[in-house]
This record gives sequence, structure tokens and C-alpha cells, in this order.
Amino acid sequence: MASSLSYSPTPVIEPKLEGMNGVRLLVKREDLNHPFVSGNKWWKLKYNLEQAKRVGHDTLLTFGGAYSNHLYATAAAAHELSMKSIGIVRGERTNPLNQTLSFAESRGMKLHFISREAYRKKNEHEFLQSIRNQFGEVYILPEGGTNEFAVRGCTEFAKTLEQEIDFDYLCLPIGTGGTMAGTIEGLSSNKKVIGFSSLKGGDFLKNEIQSLVSNTQLDWQVNTDYHFGGYGKTTNELMTFIGDMKMNYQLPLDQVYTAKMMMGVLDLIHQNYFEHGSTILVLHTGGLQGNGLINS
Repeated sequence: MASSLSYSPTPVIEPKLEGMNGVRLLVKREDLNHPFVSGNKWWKLKYNLEQAKRVGHDTLLTFGGAYSNHLYATAAAAHELSMKSIGIVRGERTNPLNQTLSFAESRGMKLHFISREAYRKKNEHEFLQSIRNQFGEVYILPEGGTNEFAVRGCTEFAKTLEQEIDFDYLCLPIGTGGTMAGTIEGLSSNKKVIGFSSLKGGDFLKNEIQSLVSNTQLDWQVNTDYHFGGYGKTTNELMTFIGDMKMNYQLPLDQVYTAKMMMGVLDLIHQNYFEHGSTILVLHTGGLQGNGLINS
């Protein structure tokens, strides 16, 4: 049994894009850190996996929708560490399963589908107690994996970024806010962080993130202008952009998170939003299996 997840060092690339208006754009390809537990999922799970073992649990239980990167990554992590996993999935089972859920099952995850109404209660004490009554002593991870251990892992990662790369702005996509919270905690006060929400009406995320951080010196903001219709939604413009970035710059992006962020960053560059002469570091957080780009 492996004691910890495998990790591959990841490169920083500089796409030769036009119209950069005097700024430098770097991309941290953290999507390459693991074949299946890619990007920020690796860092969010790192200390959760350690904690699960510390308290003597051999089964991970977590939540997600039918296309959840988190379910996918949790199943892969549990399999690599010879642990069991259970996924509570929002909605009814539809066969054949999509690629994300098929992969999760192939890695041993037991999928349990519940109604959307029941799923909305997933954080309530009574619901969580019923989960423990049904499945026994399991280590429960919240939807998206965001908790104190996830923030701790992302804080550690942010500190390594600052040691490795010279940058002024860090841009990253936001789902539940855990990665951004950890990033804010880990960076020094002279950096600026912009999180791009993929959620329509994602203004509430600022309060969610604020509740997870103690660093009051760092300049950070949540941008909600580039959701392209909301979580899991896409447009022809976005899909064309994904194809262009892969073909012209060898930079694969996913349609849920990273493509929306990258389009937002480039749009702000074209608007002269960033200070002239500054360096923007974009964090690629993985999730490419959502495009069918990872073979299971």
C-alpha cells in the first residue's frame, strides 16, 4: 500500500500570444502533476488522505454531480492508496454512465445516487448522521473537497509557487473556493490574486472564501464576469477558444473551469487591466477529463 499519492513536478510555460499590452503571461501546468488526481485536486486531497489514515478510516465518502472532477479524483486517489471510496451523486443514475462516473466505478468507487432535494441537505447534521448509519465509519469529504485540510494543502502549494516563480498576479478558476482560500493564505502581501468563478451568480463566493482565510494583507478579488452561462454551461465561442488554444499553443483547457478563466485573463489583458510590465501567473488546475482528453 502506498503511503502517499505520487506527484510529478510540473512545468511553467509562456504561450507566445499576441496583443499582450506590455505584460508577461505564464501558465503553471499543474494539470500534469498526476495522471488522474490532477491540478488542485492533488493538493486538496493531500492532507485529507493523511487525516483519514490518522483517524483509522480506510474508506473515503464524498459528494458530487455527474461530471464532478472531485469524484473522479477521489476515486483515483483511493485506488492508488488501496483505500475504498463511496460517491454520493446528485440525481438519478443514467446508463450508460458518462466518462467521469464510469472512471470512478472502474477505480472501485461505489456510486449512490440520491434526489436533488436530498442532495441539498448534504451538509446538515441529520443527513451526515444518516450517512454514517448507512455506511459505517467513513471519512467524509465535503463536495469539492473544501475543508481545513484542503486549504492547508493549497496554502503549501502557494508557498512553493512563490519560491519557484517571480510573478505579480496569480489567476485561477474557482469552484467551491478552497483552492483560492489556500492560495491567499500562502502568498505574501505584495501579490495580487484574481479568482474566476465558473458559477452564474457567484458573488457569494467572496464570503465563502473570506470565512476560510486569516490573511488580511493580500489584495484578492473574485471575478464573476466570465461564467459563460454558469457551471457546466458553455458557448460556441468558448469551445472555439479551447480548440484554438490547444492547436496553436499546445495548451489544453477544460470547458468548466480553466478555459473560462483563460478567456477572462486575456480579455482583461486586452482591456489594459493589468499593470504595464507585470507578470501574470495562470494556474492550470486540471479537470481535462471533462473534455474527454484523459483516457481512463
